[in-house]
Amino acid sequence: MNSFSWIFIAALGASVVLKLWLARRQINSVSSNRAQVPDAFADKIQLDAHQKAADYTLTNTRHGRIELVYGSLLLLGWTLGGGLQWLDSLWQQTGWGEITTGVALMISAFVIMALLDLPFSLYHTFVTEERFGFNKTTVGTYISDMLKQALLMLILGVPLAWAALWLMQESGGLWWLYLWLLWASFSLLMLWAYPAVIAPLFNKFTQLENEQLQQRIQTLLDRCGFKSKGIYVMDGSRRSGHGNAYFTGMGQNKRIVFFDTLLETLEPDEIEAVLAHELGHFKRKHVQKRIVIMMLSSLAGLALLGWLIDQPWFYQGLGVEQGSNALALLLFLMVTPVFTLFLQPLSSWFSRKHEFEADDYAAKQSSAADLIRALVKMYKENASTLTPDPLYSAFYDSHPPAPVRVAHLSTKMG
Repeated sequence: MNSFSWIFIAALGASVVLKLWLARRQINSVSSNRAQVPDAFADKIQLDAHQKAADYTLTNTRHGRIELVYGSLLLLGWTLGGGLQWLDSLWQQTGWGEITTGVALMISAFVIMALLDLPFSLYHTFVTEERFGFNKTTVGTYISDMLKQALLMLILGVPLAWAALWLMQESGGLWWLYLWLLWASFSLLMLWAYPAVIAPLFNKFTQLENEQLQQRIQTLLDRCGFKSKGIYVMDGSRRSGHGNAYFTGMGQNKRIVFFDTLLETLEPDEIEAVLAHELGHFKRKHVQKRIVIMMLSSLAGLALLGWLIDQPWFYQGLGVEQGSNALALLLFLMVTPVFTLFLQPLSSWFSRKHEFEADDYAAKQSSAADLIRALVKMYKENASTLTPDPLYSAFYDSHPPAPVRVAHLSTKMG
């Protein structure tokens, strides 16, 4: 261990303490407000629904604390505990070339990480979600999804990992810039291809059949200047009782997607208001802004790695005796979240700002009252708490808390 080891331990410990403290605040806030529906929602949500949301939130938050401690111990095991060093030593014994060995190391590490996280995923799906009436996933579907995800990782991950390691080995001191160009191109390709190629592997997408609703939606799209490849309904009810709506894709490959569960819950006016909100993200160029931020942050991260990769203390401080390109990538991906935790509230703030802007757009193009009714139904159906802790919400939540969001929309009613 060296000085960087202690810096890493201190940063990890501080992040765990902070997250546990925030979780405790969230539990206290939700518990203390469980007995009564907030005044702003008293005539909209029944007490039993409010208490279900509270219990659902408390359950997930308490389990999240266990998962946090578990994940932190695993991170210590992978790094200072010698886990990555041990795995790398196993692959080095094969006698393969550096790039092939590096790809095998990276893929096997990701597989092992996924398997170690599997108990939490199973518990959440088949215990927590089942208990609160959300789970619709069968064991067969769960296994099928896992196999598809593994196959996609091999089909996409192996060539990408090989190309990344080849660039790091062959392209000189500016390898990090060329790797960023590769990553940026791959990310944009996936954004474009996801709705047409990847998403249909997991869900069935059908064209919206309700002609009256379809015409209403098309009128809104024309009014907002939005062109898409179609309006689709996704069989979300096959896996979950949660409902949502989104648009996906890039360029001429944009799609509007409604969960079938959402269409069953909302009235046509409310569906139009939800869609207007999603279109607000498009009109305010939120997707483009997020892509730019993602690209710039990944460029900065790879530039930093371009310096760290030649620093022996980086590897030795994280439990690795002899560095390599593959180990550098893995270590960087593992420990970066520990040192960038302070960016989380900033990211959440930007996201909530975008949600307010999309709500403002929806209020102009549709109806603030209809959007409020839709949101209240979605809060109820998804068991979203109405009483989150403000600090917890500011740190984690990508959407404004329910009372704040509804109060903001209420000012747009006139």
